[in-house]
Amino acid sequence: MKVLIVGGGGREHALAWKAIQSPLISELHVAPGNPGIGRFAWCHPHVKATDYDALADLAQKLHPDLVIIGPDDALAAGLADRLQALGIRVFGPTQAAARLEWSKDFAKEIMTKAGVPTAAYGSFTDYETARAYLELQGAPIVIKADGLALGKGVSVCQTMAEAEEALKAVMLDKAFGAAGAKVIMEELMEGEEVSLLCFSDGRTIKQMVAAQDHKRADDGDTGPNTGGMGTYAPVPAYTPDIARTVQKRILEPIIAAMANRGTPFVGCLFAGLMLTADGPKVVEFNARFGDPEAQVVLPLLQNDLLEVMTACLNGRLKEIDLRFRDNAAAVNIVLASPGYPGAYPKGLPIDGLDEADQLGVTVFHAGTAYDEEGMLVTSGGRVLGVMAMGADLPAALARAYLGVDAIQFEGKQFRRDIGWRSLSK
Repeated sequence: MKVLIVGGGGREHALAWKAIQSPLISELHVAPGNPGIGRFAWCHPHVKATDYDALADLAQKLHPDLVIIGPDDALAAGLADRLQALGIRVFGPTQAAARLEWSKDFAKEIMTKAGVPTAAYGSFTDYETARAYLELQGAPIVIKADGLALGKGVSVCQTMAEAEEALKAVMLDKAFGAAGAKVIMEELMEGEEVSLLCFSDGRTIKQMVAAQDHKRADDGDTGPNTGGMGTYAPVPAYTPDIARTVQKRILEPIIAAMANRGTPFVGCLFAGLMLTADGPKVVEFNARFGDPEAQVVLPLLQNDLLEVMTACLNGRLKEIDLRFRDNAAAVNIVLASPGYPGAYPKGLPIDGLDEADQLGVTVFHAGTAYDEEGMLVTSGGRVLGVMAMGADLPAALARAYLGVDAIQFEGKQFRRDIGWRSLSK
C-alpha cells in the first residue's frame, strides 16, 4: 500500500512509526512531516497541513491507496470529503461526522438525545445571557469555546472571579476567535479523567487501551492548560467493568445516533471521559487520534494498523480482534519550549537524540526543524515526546526520564510527575 499521512506533529510521527511496521506498506508519504518522520518516510515540507488545495493536488499526484488525516482542523474543514470526492480512500471522518469535535454544542445535543451521560450544560451566543446563567449557576463551573481551540479552549473555574474572567476572554476579548462565538458552560464533574481512543467503521466501534493525559503545564496539575504535557497507558482506574459500561452507554449509542443522522462516523473516535461516583460520563469527543495519547496507545497496539484502518473503511471492523501488549505500560513525556503554552522562542539547538536512542526510548518529533546549517532546532511549543515501554508504569517511567535527561535544548520544560494518579494509589 502507498500511504499518505496528513500532519507534522507528534501524533503523525506516531502514526507513521506504526504504519511503517505494516507488511502491507510499500511507500509512506507525510505532508508536511517533520525531521523525525523524515528518517524513514517521504516528507513534503512545503505542503502545509492547512493548505487543502495543495494536499488535494499532492494526493492526486501520488495516487495513494490510503490517506490518514491527523489534525482536527483538516477534518473540520472537510478534507476527508474532498479527497473522497476524488476517489481517494481516507481514514478520518467526514466534515459532518467530525462535527462531534468541532462543535461542542452539537456534541452535547447529540449526547442528550441519545441518553449518553455527560455534564449538565447551557450554550450561549450572547454575553449578557451567558453572564446571567453564570450568576444563576455559580462556581465551580467549566467554560468552553464551542469550536476548535488547539486543546486550550476550556477553563475549569473554581471561583466566580475566574469564571467571569474566562467568559469575558472568550466572548468579549475573542481569545479564541471564531471558535468562541458560542460558549458552553457546564457543571464541573468530579473524578478521574481518561482518554479513550476507539476505531469505528460507522456501525461497530472498538476500544483501544485507555490513556491518561496531563493537561496542565506544571507538576501537581498546576499552571495553564496546554495541548498535553505527557501521557501513559493503560490506566488502572479504567477497569473492565467500566469499559463494558462505556461501550453500552456511551460508544454504541453515539455511533448509532450518528449513523441514524446519515453521517456515520468512520475513523478514530476519541472519548474524553470522567470516571465519576455516578459512573463514566463524557467530557468531550474528538474526531481523531489524540496527541499525545496516540504516542502511547499505538506502541501498545499489536495489530497491523493499516489492516485495522482498512477494515474500518470496508465496514468489517467487527471481524478484527484488537490486541494490546499484556503486562506492559507505555509513557510519553513531552519536552516543551520555554514559555509554552504562551509565547516561546524558536530555533534553539537540540542535542542528545542519539544518546536517547541508545537508552531504548522512542523520540517522537512534534515541533522541530532543520536550520539553514542543517542543525536540528526547536520550531514549536511542544518540541519532542519521549516514549518508553516497560513491564509496568514505574519501569516505563524510569526509562523515559533517562531519555528526557539525555536530550538538551535551552529552557527545556517538562513535567516530572507523569502518571502520578496511578502511582499514588
